[in-house]
Amino acid sequence: MEKLATNLPEYVVNQILENAFQWFVVVDQQARILYINDDYCKFLKIGRKEAIGMPVNEVIENTRMHEVVKSGEEHIASPHFIKGMYMLANRIPLKVDGEIIGAFGSVIFRDLHDWHHLSSHVKQTLEKITIGTKPSDELSYQLSDIKGSSAAICTIKDTIRMIAPSDLPILIQGESGTGKELFAHSIHQLSDRSDKPLIKVSCAAIPPDLLEEELFGHRKTSSTAERNGRIHLADGGTLFLNDIGSLPLPVQVKLLRVLNNGAIDSLNSHQSEKINIRVIASTNQPLTELIEAQQFRKDLYYRIQAITLQVPPLRERMEDFSEITSFMFHKAIAKAGKRDLVLAEETMNYLHAYQWPGNIRELQNVIQAAVYLTSGDTVHPDALPAQVKKRTVQYVPSSRTLAESLEELEKTIIQETLEQFPDKKEAALLLGVSKSTFYEKLKKYDL
Repeated sequence: MEKLATNLPEYVVNQILENAFQWFVVVDQQARILYINDDYCKFLKIGRKEAIGMPVNEVIENTRMHEVVKSGEEHIASPHFIKGMYMLANRIPLKVDGEIIGAFGSVIFRDLHDWHHLSSHVKQTLEKITIGTKPSDELSYQLSDIKGSSAAICTIKDTIRMIAPSDLPILIQGESGTGKELFAHSIHQLSDRSDKPLIKVSCAAIPPDLLEEELFGHRKTSSTAERNGRIHLADGGTLFLNDIGSLPLPVQVKLLRVLNNGAIDSLNSHQSEKINIRVIASTNQPLTELIEAQQFRKDLYYRIQAITLQVPPLRERMEDFSEITSFMFHKAIAKAGKRDLVLAEETMNYLHAYQWPGNIRELQNVIQAAVYLTSGDTVHPDALPAQVKKRTVQYVPSSRTLAESLEELEKTIIQETLEQFPDKKEAALLLGVSKSTFYEKLKKYDL
C-alpha cells in the first residue's frame, strides 16, 4: 500500500482530493493553509490562490485546526458550525518521526441532516437487534417517532436537527399530552451525548420536600448512606426536567448555580463537584405568568430557554390527525393481538370532530380502550367514551341576541370542559384563559 501511495502521480492524488465527496484542508506548523480543495473554497466563497498561505482561522470560521497543530490531539467526527450549519469534521495531526509538521482536516458530512439520517437509521437497526434484551424503561424515542407533516411539526423537527448537536439549554412548551417528552428524547438521541444517560425528573410528581434530595443527592453522614441525585446520574448526558414550573423556589436557586457554575452542591457536602450536563426543560404552564406571581425565578427562566420549542395542541394540527390515529391504532391492535381490526368510518368521524383537550395522550388512551372494548372485527362508535361522541354545539335560530347566544355557547363549553377536567387550574389552561378570567366566568355563569 505504501509503495502504491509513493508511486501515485501527483495529478492522480490531486484528482482524488478534488473529486472526493469530502472537503479537505491541509495546514503547516503555523496553521497556515498549504492546500484546500476547490469545493471547500466555493462553499467558503474564497479563491484558492487567496486562501493558500493564510492562517486557517481567518478562512474557516470556528475551526480548531490550529489547536490540533498545537496539541497533537485528533478530533474525529467533531461538530463544526460554519455559515449557519452544523457539520461533522475530522482533524488529524500530521507527524514525521514524532514531530508535528501540520494537520489535515476534512468535512465528512456537509450538513448534519445527512448525518442524522444515517445515525437514526443505524440506531433504529440496532434497536431492532437488541429490542428483546433492553429493559422497557430504557427504551427511547427517535425523531421518526414524532408523527405528522404539518408546517408546525416540520419546523420543530428542522429546528431539532439544527440544535441537537449543541449543548444549548432547551425549553419545550405545550399543553399536557402534546408529547413534549418525545421531543426531549429526540434531541438527546441526535446529540453527541446520545451514548450517555437521559435522566428524566418529573418535577410535579415528586413531593416538594423531597425534590432537593432527589435532584442533588446527599453525602454520607453518621446516620445516612451516600446517595447520588438525578443530576449526578445525568453527568455527561442530558437532564430532562419535566414540568419545571413545579420546582420550589429554593430548588430553583440551587439549579441555577449548577447551570451557571457547572458544579453541584450535594446535601451534607462542603465541597462542590464538577458536573457536565445538558438541560432540557418542559412546561405546560406559561412560565412568564409564574414569574409575575413570583413562583418562578426570572434569571432561571432566561438561563433555560436559549432555544424554545412551542409544541402545538392536537386541535391546531388536525392535518396530522389521520396519520397519528392510524399509527396509534395499528400499534394498539398489534399489542392486543387483533391485527384484523378496522376503524369504522363513523368512528373516525367522531374522533376527528372531537376537540381533544387532553391532546395526543388522550387520543392514545381512547384508541387503546376502544380496541379492547371491541369484540368483532370493526371498531364502532359505541366503543368510544361519552365525551368523544358528543356532537359539537349546534346553532338553533331563536329570538336571543348574538351576545346572548355567544354567552350560552361559552357557558356550555366551560361546563363540558369542567366535566372532563374538574381541576379549575387545568381547565383554564386548556381553554387558554388566565385563572382570574376563568374564575370571573364561573361566577358570571354561576358554575
